Amino acid sequence: MAIASSSTRSFCSTSADLSTRLPRLSTVAFIPSLRPSLSLKLKPLSVSSRLNSSNPSENGDLRYHLNRGRGRGPGPKGTPVFVKLPLDAVGPTAAQVRRRKTMEQSFRALVAAGVEGVVLEVWWGLVERDAPKVYIWQGYKELIAMAKHCGLKVRVILAFHQCGTGPGDPHWIPLPLWVLEEINKNPDLAYSDRFGRKNIEYISLGCDTLPVLQGRSPIQAYADFMRAFRDAFWPLLGAVITGIQVGMGPAGELRYPSCPSRKLTWPWRTRELGEFQCYDKYMLASLNARAQDAGKPEWGNGGPIGASNLLQNPEDTDFFKTHGSWNTPYGKFFLEWYSGMLLLHGENICREAKAIFRGAEVNMLAKVAGIHWHYGTQSHASELTAGYYNTDFRDGYLLIARMLARYGFTLCCTGFDMQDAEEQEVNPFSRPEGFLRQLLLAARFCHIPMEGENFAPTLDDGSFQQVLKMAKFCSDGQEMPSFSFSFERMDKNMFDYQNWVRFTRFVRQLSGSGTNNFRAKLDFADYEYQSPLPESTKVGMDFAHC
Repeated sequence: MAIASSSTRSFCSTSADLSTRLPRLSTVAFIPSLRPSLSLKLKPLSVSSRLNSSNPSENGDLRYHLNRGRGRGPGPKGTPVFVKLPLDAVGPTAAQVRRRKTMEQSFRALVAAGVEGVVLEVWWGLVERDAPKVYIWQGYKELIAMAKHCGLKVRVILAFHQCGTGPGDPHWIPLPLWVLEEINKNPDLAYSDRFGRKNIEYISLGCDTLPVLQGRSPIQAYADFMRAFRDAFWPLLGAVITGIQVGMGPAGELRYPSCPSRKLTWPWRTRELGEFQCYDKYMLASLNARAQDAGKPEWGNGGPIGASNLLQNPEDTDFFKTHGSWNTPYGKFFLEWYSGMLLLHGENICREAKAIFRGAEVNMLAKVAGIHWHYGTQSHASELTAGYYNTDFRDGYLLIARMLARYGFTLCCTGFDMQDAEEQEVNPFSRPEGFLRQLLLAARFCHIPMEGENFAPTLDDGSFQQVLKMAKFCSDGQEMPSFSFSFERMDKNMFDYQNWVRFTRFVRQLSGSGTNNFRAKLDFADYEYQSPLPESTKVGMDFAHC
């Protein structure tokens, strides 16, 4: 998503951009000649889908056809599978690999299962922990070398956000200490809601282009980090490191922290409306400038009144209800500005990343949050507070897909294991499958690949079958591979015998691997050892006792 503030230009969009919408209909046809606002040269694509619900009694099995040119593509067969490594794979100083022997055994088991590679989070808060431009890469170098030795590819996440909730959290990784010192001096570097509550998971995008970090802007700090990573790992880029996901917000996702990331894992997350994060002085200055430009200075003093009380039913709020003020001239003005700031933030980072990694044969990725819990309402309240101006009358994801397409990025999203029927038992407004369908069609329309993730590390057959169904929807009819999958995440439960059997069967189905997945051959020293038990059992025991 340079950021607009009182000292920078304000965000603006064409009327064609703001009116673009992929209808949520049972049959959707895209004809480029009818979309003059799109500058991309696109082939005709027709889609017929019944993915509104996972309930067979409602919509039956997934039925669709995707026609492009002659014949049909390979479908999900050949989809590469990656596995995300534990959060604490590298020690707290980024100088060493934790549980080295167990990690190597795990890598060999993954290879035997047919996994393509691993996903490794590289934390800004560890690598540049103590001082600006002082980077420590040693632990990550060792881990990537280990993956290379075992024959695994690596996808890296450059994580510019906080992990965990605080010092008591065993997986807590804050922003760099010197950044936290700057936030203590200037609290407006942190996002703020209407109640004055601060969120320091990620620096406010309102100050993206301002020299607030000891003479550097946040965008410059991210760019310097990416440049240092490139220089440190250049010989491995394209050969071992095949993908780089650039963090763009809380949890690495292109969004506002409308709801603390830790709460998104709670069972009642599906009732969270979220709060607009536009009350730090930099965001307010940008909003005020935009309102002045629009000739409505009274619209520039803060976010919408009557927006939410977090767990409130959207129909009980003045802003989000069916005929609420979200669909008035004021609501449209505010939401265009709010989502536009996020889009501009993503564009700034994409531009920097593309320039820095030019010449490196790596796949660049950006992640969008899977916020689906009010997708069944007209206003899509929780998406709006997160920065996605996506309603029943406007497609907010197509704009993001178009931006990523300009810079050659892959679109990543979670929730591929989720089903409407299950989620609606908790919240009738939730539509994870409908949300993903819209996102996937936007990616297809803009000709950008997708990477899917599961929401939770559930290892049951039902979740795996749902992923396979969504993967087929992504890939069927494609002439070139356009979908990959990242499993969230490796832990001791994954290597439990029955879980491992299900996981390796899933990998074989998704990737088309014919590997014998249940007895991993491990190469120790100069001889090959055939484990008398599934190697997953031994690895799981190691995880359990570390």
